[in-house]
This record gives sequence, structure tokens and C-alpha cells, in this order.
Amino acid sequence: MYERILVPVDDSETSAAALREATKVACNQKARVKIVHVIDLAQFAWSANEFLDVPQLQEALRRSGQRVLEQQGEVLKSAGVDVESELLEAWGGNLARAIVDEADKWRAELIVMGTHGYGGLTHMLLGSVAEGVIHVTQVPVLLVRARAA
Repeated sequence: MYERILVPVDDSETSAAALREATKVACNQKARVKIVHVIDLAQFAWSANEFLDVPQLQEALRRSGQRVLEQQGEVLKSAGVDVESELLEAWGGNLARAIVDEADKWRAELIVMGTHGYGGLTHMLLGSVAEGVIHVTQVPVLLVRARAA
């Protein structure tokens, strides 16, 4: 039985599929769910920052992330799931590490996350946050692939 389930979320269909699966598990086992959204604050700082208002862009990322957490939190609450949320900040793209660190800190017993299931060149070019999480966590991970349209 899992009592603490961590779910990284964004506004993608892949994330929605993971959230639906986490909701099923949480309702079945009366588990608490923590949703997290990770933002990379360095993404605007590496290039052309003399032309951009970097602090303003980073604050926009924070506001957008909070909206995602609020929307996804409402989905869980409407299903009767005990939920909490947190916006995580990464610097330089190590989103997987931010997720794993939070899972450890929160003492998660399961991580549920979406995956596109890309292979080949696409995977090599884009990488995979899910794969990064799997490689470094000791917590069981349930990967959920979004249904094809």
C-alpha cells in the first residue's frame, strides 16, 4: 500500500494521464498525493539576456507554474484525494534531480509520472525527465504513457 504519492505535473496530456492514474491509486489506497511542477529558471539566463528582462520572465514562469498546480490540484480535490502542491525551481535543466530530491524530502513511497515513450533520435535529442528520475531514485516509479489520439 502506498500512502504518499508524488506526481510531477505540467499542462500536457501525458501529465494528465499520469494524474488520472495517480488518482485511481490514491482513491483505492486512501493515499495522500503531492503534485509538483518544476521550472528551470536558467532557461532565459544563458543567451540574449541583455535583450530580455530575465527576472520578469522568471516570475512569469513561477506564475504559470502556480496556475498549473492550482488546476491539477482541483482535479484531485474533486476526486476526493488529499492533495498538496509545491512549485520546484531548478537551475540549468536538472528537472529529474529536483523531482527526486523532493520525493526524498517528502518521503514519497511512489512517483507517478507521464512519459511520451519516445525512442530513437527523438529520445536522444530531447532526453527524458522520466528516465532521469528512474536512474537516480530509490522510490518506485510508475510511468504512464498518454493514449494515442
